[in-house]
Amino acid sequence: MPNDPRSHLTGDVLAVVSQSGATVSFFDAATDALLDTLEVTAEPHELCFDPTRRLLWCTTAYHSGYYHAHSGRSTKLTVIDADTRRIVEVIDLAPEHGPHGLALDLDRDRLYVSVEASADRPGGVVVVDLATRRPLGRIDTDAPGPHWFAISPDGRTGYATNKEAPFVSVVDLGRGVLTAKVEVPGSEGLAVSPDGSRVYVAAPYLGFAGKPDAEPGIHVIDTRTASVVEVLPTGSAVIPVHLTATGRLLTGEISATPGTDSPLGRQDPGRLTVFSAATHRPLGSLEVGQFPLTITSSPDGRFGYVSCVVSSTVDVVDLTTLTPVSRLTVPKTAEPGAHGLAYLPRRA
Repeated sequence: MPNDPRSHLTGDVLAVVSQSGATVSFFDAATDALLDTLEVTAEPHELCFDPTRRLLWCTTAYHSGYYHAHSGRSTKLTVIDADTRRIVEVIDLAPEHGPHGLALDLDRDRLYVSVEASADRPGGVVVVDLATRRPLGRIDTDAPGPHWFAISPDGRTGYATNKEAPFVSVVDLGRGVLTAKVEVPGSEGLAVSPDGSRVYVAAPYLGFAGKPDAEPGIHVIDTRTASVVEVLPTGSAVIPVHLTATGRLLTGEISATPGTDSPLGRQDPGRLTVFSAATHRPLGSLEVGQFPLTITSSPDGRFGYVSCVVSSTVDVVDLTTLTPVSRLTVPKTAEPGAHGLAYLPRRA
Protein backbone atom coordinates (compact mmCIF):
# COMPACT_ATOMS: atom_id res chain seq x y z
CA MET A 1 0.00 0.00 0.00
CA PRO A 2 1.66 3.24 -1.19
CA ASN A 3 0.33 5.34 1.71
CA ASP A 4 1.27 2.84 4.39
CA PRO A 5 3.85 4.64 6.60
CA ARG A 6 5.50 1.30 7.45
CA SER A 7 5.74 -0.13 3.92
CA HIS A 8 9.49 0.60 3.86
CA LEU A 9 9.88 -1.79 6.81
CA THR A 10 8.80 -4.80 4.73
CA GLY A 11 11.08 -7.72 5.52
CA ASP A 12 12.18 -6.27 8.87
CA VAL A 13 11.37 -8.19 12.05
CA LEU A 14 10.81 -7.26 15.69
CA ALA A 15 11.93 -9.87 18.23
CA VAL A 16 10.32 -9.82 21.69
CA VAL A 17 11.13 -11.84 24.81
CA SER A 18 8.44 -13.23 27.09
CA GLN A 19 10.07 -13.93 30.44
CA SER A 20 7.51 -16.36 31.77
CA GLY A 21 6.76 -17.65 28.24
CA ALA A 22 9.70 -18.56 28.06
CA THR A 23 9.84 -17.55 24.42
CA VAL A 24 11.11 -15.16 21.79
CA SER A 25 8.33 -14.01 19.45
CA PHE A 26 9.07 -12.68 15.95
CA PHE A 27 6.72 -10.07 14.45
CA ASP A 28 6.64 -8.59 10.93
CA ALA A 29 7.66 -4.94 11.44
CA ALA A 30 5.49 -3.74 8.55
CA THR A 31 2.27 -5.64 9.31
CA ASP A 32 2.53 -6.77 12.97
CA ALA A 33 1.90 -10.38 11.87
CA LEU A 34 3.31 -13.00 14.23
CA LEU A 35 5.87 -14.92 12.17
CA ASP A 36 7.23 -17.40 14.67
CA THR A 37 7.59 -18.20 18.36
CA LEU A 38 10.74 -19.88 19.66
CA GLU A 39 10.90 -21.59 23.04
CA VAL A 40 14.12 -20.76 24.91
CA THR A 41 15.75 -21.54 28.24
CA ALA A 42 13.76 -20.08 31.13
CA GLU A 43 13.77 -17.26 31.99
CA PRO A 44 14.87 -14.93 29.15
CA HIS A 45 15.47 -11.24 29.74
CA GLU A 46 17.29 -9.08 27.17
CA LEU A 47 18.10 -9.36 23.45
CA CYS A 48 20.97 -8.06 21.31
CA PHE A 49 21.32 -8.44 17.53
CA ASP A 50 24.66 -9.03 15.78
CA PRO A 51 23.96 -7.83 12.21
CA THR A 52 27.27 -9.15 10.85
CA ARG A 53 26.53 -12.78 11.68
CA ARG A 54 22.76 -12.27 11.92
CA LEU A 55 22.72 -13.82 15.37
CA LEU A 56 20.42 -12.86 18.20
CA TRP A 57 21.83 -13.05 21.73
CA CYS A 58 19.48 -13.62 24.66
CA THR A 59 20.32 -13.47 28.38
CA THR A 60 18.66 -15.70 30.98
CA ALA A 61 19.02 -14.01 34.35
CA TYR A 62 16.95 -16.24 36.68
CA HIS A 63 15.33 -19.68 36.75
CA SER A 64 11.99 -17.93 37.38
CA GLY A 65 10.81 -14.55 38.62
CA TYR A 66 12.71 -11.27 38.46
CA TYR A 67 15.23 -9.10 40.33
CA HIS A 68 14.92 -9.66 44.11
CA ALA A 69 11.98 -12.05 43.57
CA HIS A 70 13.38 -15.16 41.89
CA SER A 71 14.07 -18.85 42.49
CA GLY A 72 17.78 -18.65 41.75
CA ARG A 73 20.18 -17.07 39.29
CA SER A 74 20.80 -18.56 35.87
CA THR A 75 24.13 -18.66 34.04
CA LYS A 76 22.95 -18.97 30.43
CA LEU A 77 23.25 -17.08 27.16
CA THR A 78 21.24 -18.33 24.19
CA VAL A 79 22.41 -17.69 20.62
CA ILE A 80 19.66 -17.68 17.97
CA ASP A 81 19.86 -17.64 14.17
CA ALA A 82 17.76 -14.56 13.34
CA ASP A 83 16.68 -15.85 9.92
CA THR A 84 15.87 -19.50 10.65
CA ARG A 85 14.70 -18.57 14.19
CA ARG A 86 16.39 -21.60 15.67
CA ILE A 87 18.79 -21.95 18.60
CA VAL A 88 22.43 -22.16 17.53
CA GLU A 89 23.99 -22.65 20.96
CA VAL A 90 23.36 -22.23 24.68
CA ILE A 91 26.45 -20.88 26.44
CA ASP A 92 27.04 -21.47 30.15
CA LEU A 93 28.84 -18.55 31.84
CA ALA A 94 29.20 -20.35 35.20
CA PRO A 95 30.43 -19.45 37.73
CA GLU A 96 29.15 -16.05 36.57
CA HIS A 97 25.42 -15.68 37.12
CA GLY A 98 22.45 -13.38 36.64
CA PRO A 99 23.40 -12.22 33.10
CA HIS A 100 21.20 -9.34 32.02
CA GLY A 101 22.41 -6.29 30.06
CA LEU A 102 24.00 -6.66 26.62
CA ALA A 103 26.19 -4.26 24.62
CA LEU A 104 27.74 -4.94 21.21
CA ASP A 105 31.07 -3.69 19.83
CA LEU A 106 31.28 -4.87 16.22
CA ASP A 107 34.57 -3.05 15.55
CA ARG A 108 36.35 -5.20 18.12
CA ASP A 109 34.08 -8.25 17.80
CA ARG A 110 33.07 -8.10 21.45
CA LEU A 111 29.84 -8.61 23.38
CA TYR A 112 29.58 -7.26 26.92
CA VAL A 113 27.23 -8.99 29.38
CA SER A 114 26.43 -7.62 32.84
CA VAL A 115 26.43 -10.21 35.67
CA GLU A 116 25.51 -10.05 39.35
CA ALA A 117 27.73 -10.31 42.41
CA SER A 118 28.69 -13.54 44.16
CA ALA A 119 29.73 -14.09 47.77
CA ASP A 120 33.39 -13.33 47.01
CA ARG A 121 33.22 -10.94 44.06
CA PRO A 122 31.21 -7.82 43.12
CA GLY A 123 29.04 -7.63 40.05
CA GLY A 124 30.69 -6.98 36.72
CA VAL A 125 30.74 -7.37 32.97
CA VAL A 126 31.77 -10.52 31.10
CA VAL A 127 33.55 -9.93 27.77
CA VAL A 128 32.56 -12.43 25.05
CA ASP A 129 34.36 -13.00 21.74
CA LEU A 130 31.71 -12.82 19.01
CA ALA A 131 33.71 -15.03 16.64
CA THR A 132 34.25 -17.93 19.04
CA ARG A 133 31.26 -17.19 21.28
CA ARG A 134 33.44 -17.75 24.34
CA PRO A 135 34.22 -15.50 27.35
CA LEU A 136 37.52 -13.60 27.19
CA GLY A 137 37.51 -12.03 30.63
CA ARG A 138 35.60 -10.05 33.22
CA ILE A 139 35.56 -6.43 34.43
CA ASP A 140 34.45 -5.66 38.00
CA THR A 141 32.01 -2.77 38.49
CA ASP A 142 32.19 -2.71 42.32
CA ALA A 143 28.41 -3.02 42.72
CA PRO A 144 26.13 -5.97 43.54
CA GLY A 145 23.67 -5.67 40.69
CA PRO A 146 24.90 -4.04 37.46
CA HIS A 147 21.83 -4.50 35.31
CA TRP A 148 22.16 -2.44 32.15
CA PHE A 149 25.40 -1.78 30.28
CA ALA A 150 26.25 0.54 27.38
CA ILE A 151 29.49 1.47 25.62
CA SER A 152 30.82 4.65 24.03
CA PRO A 153 30.77 4.88 20.21
CA ASP A 154 34.56 4.51 20.07
CA GLY A 155 34.39 1.28 22.10
CA ARG A 156 36.79 2.51 24.76
CA THR A 157 34.48 3.13 27.71
CA GLY A 158 31.63 1.21 29.29
CA TYR A 159 28.90 2.38 31.66
CA ALA A 160 27.01 0.11 34.06
CA THR A 161 23.91 1.22 35.94
CA ASN A 162 23.52 -0.20 39.44
CA LYS A 163 20.15 -0.62 41.12
CA GLU A 164 21.21 -0.46 44.78
CA ALA A 165 24.62 1.20 44.55
CA PRO A 166 24.48 5.04 44.52
CA PHE A 167 26.65 5.40 41.43
CA VAL A 168 27.08 4.54 37.77
CA SER A 169 30.24 2.49 37.15
CA VAL A 170 32.60 3.72 34.42
CA VAL A 171 35.08 1.15 33.06
CA ASP A 172 38.02 1.29 30.67
CA LEU A 173 37.27 -1.52 28.22
CA GLY A 174 40.82 -1.69 26.86
CA ARG A 175 42.47 -2.08 30.27
CA GLY A 176 39.52 -3.89 31.82
CA VAL A 177 39.38 -1.74 34.96
CA LEU A 178 36.92 0.47 36.83
CA THR A 179 37.95 4.12 36.37
CA ALA A 180 35.17 6.22 37.95
CA LYS A 181 31.94 6.22 39.91
CA VAL A 182 29.38 8.85 38.97
CA GLU A 183 27.02 9.67 41.83
CA VAL A 184 23.48 8.70 40.82
CA PRO A 185 20.85 7.40 43.29
CA GLY A 186 20.23 3.81 42.27
CA SER A 187 20.06 3.73 38.48
CA GLU A 188 18.05 1.87 35.83
CA GLY A 189 18.26 2.12 32.01
CA LEU A 190 20.82 4.19 30.13
CA ALA A 191 21.86 5.39 26.68
CA VAL A 192 25.05 6.99 25.31
CA SER A 193 24.93 9.91 22.88
CA PRO A 194 26.29 9.29 19.34
CA ASP A 195 29.32 11.53 19.99
CA GLY A 196 30.01 9.89 23.36
CA SER A 197 29.85 13.18 25.25
CA ARG A 198 26.75 12.35 27.34
CA VAL A 199 25.18 9.38 29.08
CA TYR A 200 21.48 9.49 29.91
CA VAL A 201 20.58 7.50 33.04
CA ALA A 202 17.17 6.79 34.60
CA ALA A 203 17.07 7.20 38.39
CA PRO A 204 16.23 6.52 41.13
CA TYR A 205 15.73 2.76 41.19
CA LEU A 206 12.16 1.96 42.30
CA GLY A 207 13.34 0.05 45.37
CA PHE A 208 16.33 2.24 46.23
CA ALA A 209 16.24 3.41 49.85
CA GLY A 210 19.44 5.47 49.97
CA LYS A 211 17.73 8.69 48.86
CA PRO A 212 13.98 8.22 49.33
CA ASP A 213 13.28 11.87 48.48
CA ALA A 214 15.07 11.75 45.12
CA GLU A 215 12.88 13.06 42.31
CA PRO A 216 12.52 10.77 39.30
CA GLY A 217 14.18 11.82 36.08
CA ILE A 218 16.94 11.33 33.53
CA HIS A 219 20.39 12.15 34.90
CA VAL A 220 22.64 13.60 32.20
CA ILE A 221 26.30 12.63 32.70
CA ASP A 222 29.09 14.66 31.09
CA THR A 223 31.58 11.93 30.13
CA ARG A 224 34.57 14.31 30.14
CA THR A 225 34.11 15.17 33.82
CA ALA A 226 32.28 11.97 34.86
CA SER A 227 29.64 14.03 36.63
CA VAL A 228 25.92 14.72 36.44
CA VAL A 229 25.32 18.12 34.83
CA GLU A 230 21.53 18.10 34.47
CA VAL A 231 18.42 16.14 35.44
CA LEU A 232 15.49 15.97 33.01
CA PRO A 233 12.37 15.68 35.24
CA THR A 234 9.75 13.02 34.60
CA GLY A 235 6.29 12.58 36.08
CA SER A 236 7.08 9.19 37.62
CA ALA A 237 9.89 6.66 37.91
CA VAL A 238 11.62 5.61 34.67
CA ILE A 239 13.23 2.27 33.83
CA PRO A 240 14.00 2.07 30.07
CA VAL A 241 15.94 4.75 28.16
CA HIS A 242 16.64 4.72 24.42
CA LEU A 243 18.16 7.13 21.86
CA THR A 244 16.88 7.04 18.29
CA ALA A 245 18.82 7.69 15.09
CA THR A 246 16.98 11.01 14.80
CA GLY A 247 18.07 12.31 18.20
CA ARG A 248 14.98 11.58 20.26
CA LEU A 249 15.44 10.41 23.83
CA LEU A 250 12.72 7.87 24.68
CA THR A 251 11.87 7.04 28.30
CA GLY A 252 9.34 4.65 29.82
CA GLU A 253 7.54 5.88 32.96
CA ILE A 254 6.03 3.46 35.50
CA SER A 255 2.76 4.14 37.28
CA ALA A 256 1.88 1.82 40.17
CA THR A 257 -0.05 1.73 43.44
CA PRO A 258 1.69 -0.28 46.21
CA GLY A 259 0.02 -2.51 48.75
CA THR A 260 -1.61 -5.12 46.51
CA ASP A 261 -0.96 -8.87 46.47
CA SER A 262 1.51 -8.51 43.58
CA PRO A 263 5.11 -7.55 44.44
CA LEU A 264 4.89 -5.16 41.50
CA GLY A 265 1.89 -3.37 43.00
CA ARG A 266 -1.26 -2.46 41.08
CA GLN A 267 -0.05 -1.30 37.71
CA ASP A 268 -1.69 1.58 35.90
CA PRO A 269 -0.89 2.36 32.24
CA GLY A 270 2.66 3.60 31.75
CA ARG A 271 3.84 6.50 29.59
CA LEU A 272 6.34 6.94 26.80
CA THR A 273 7.91 10.37 27.36
CA VAL A 274 10.11 11.87 24.64
CA PHE A 275 12.85 14.51 24.90
CA SER A 276 15.07 16.15 22.31
CA ALA A 277 18.60 14.86 22.89
CA ALA A 278 19.97 18.08 21.37
CA THR A 279 18.08 20.58 23.52
CA HIS A 280 16.74 18.35 26.34
CA ARG A 281 13.35 19.90 25.71
CA PRO A 282 10.34 17.61 26.33
CA LEU A 283 8.59 16.82 23.04
CA GLY A 284 5.52 15.06 24.41
CA SER A 285 4.25 11.78 25.82
CA LEU A 286 1.54 9.18 25.34
CA GLU A 287 0.03 6.26 27.24
CA VAL A 288 1.45 2.76 26.81
CA GLY A 289 0.94 -0.60 28.51
CA GLN A 290 1.60 -1.53 32.12
CA PHE A 291 5.19 -1.35 33.40
CA PRO A 292 7.28 -0.33 30.35
CA LEU A 293 10.58 -2.16 30.66
CA THR A 294 12.40 -2.02 27.31
CA ILE A 295 12.40 0.44 24.39
CA THR A 296 13.89 0.26 20.91
CA SER A 297 13.26 1.96 17.55
CA SER A 298 13.41 1.35 13.81
CA PRO A 299 16.79 2.18 12.21
CA ASP A 300 15.35 5.34 10.62
CA GLY A 301 14.04 6.54 13.99
CA ARG A 302 10.47 6.82 12.71
CA PHE A 303 8.86 4.17 14.91
CA GLY A 304 9.34 3.34 18.57
CA TYR A 305 8.60 0.04 20.33
CA VAL A 306 7.82 -0.15 24.04
CA SER A 307 7.57 -3.55 25.74
CA CYS A 308 5.47 -3.60 28.91
CA VAL A 309 6.10 -6.51 31.23
CA VAL A 310 2.86 -6.62 33.27
CA SER A 311 0.40 -6.17 30.39
CA SER A 312 2.79 -8.30 28.23
CA THR A 313 2.33 -5.97 25.27
CA VAL A 314 4.48 -3.98 22.87
CA ASP A 315 3.25 -0.54 21.86
CA VAL A 316 4.25 0.56 18.35
CA VAL A 317 4.43 4.36 18.19
CA ASP A 318 4.87 6.83 15.33
CA LEU A 319 7.60 9.06 16.77
CA THR A 320 7.05 11.81 14.20
CA THR A 321 3.51 12.49 15.37
CA LEU A 322 3.74 10.78 18.80
CA THR A 323 0.65 8.74 18.09
CA PRO A 324 -0.03 5.03 18.68
CA VAL A 325 0.17 2.74 15.64
CA SER A 326 -0.67 -0.65 17.14
CA ARG A 327 -0.28 -2.87 20.18
CA LEU A 328 1.25 -6.34 19.98
CA THR A 329 0.29 -9.03 22.49
CA VAL A 330 3.08 -11.32 23.73
CA PRO A 331 2.08 -14.66 25.32
CA LYS A 332 2.95 -15.22 28.98
CA THR A 333 2.18 -17.92 31.53
CA ALA A 334 2.44 -15.57 34.53
CA GLU A 335 4.06 -12.30 35.49
CA PRO A 336 6.45 -11.15 34.14
CA GLY A 337 5.69 -11.07 30.39
CA ALA A 338 7.13 -9.02 27.51
CA HIS A 339 10.64 -7.74 28.20
CA GLY A 340 13.67 -7.63 25.88
CA LEU A 341 13.40 -6.24 22.33
CA ALA A 342 15.57 -6.35 19.22
CA TYR A 343 14.93 -4.84 15.80
CA LEU A 344 16.17 -7.11 12.99
CA PRO A 345 16.57 -5.33 9.63
CA ARG A 346 16.05 -7.56 6.61
CA ARG A 347 19.10 -9.16 5.07
CA ALA A 348 20.74 -6.78 2.58
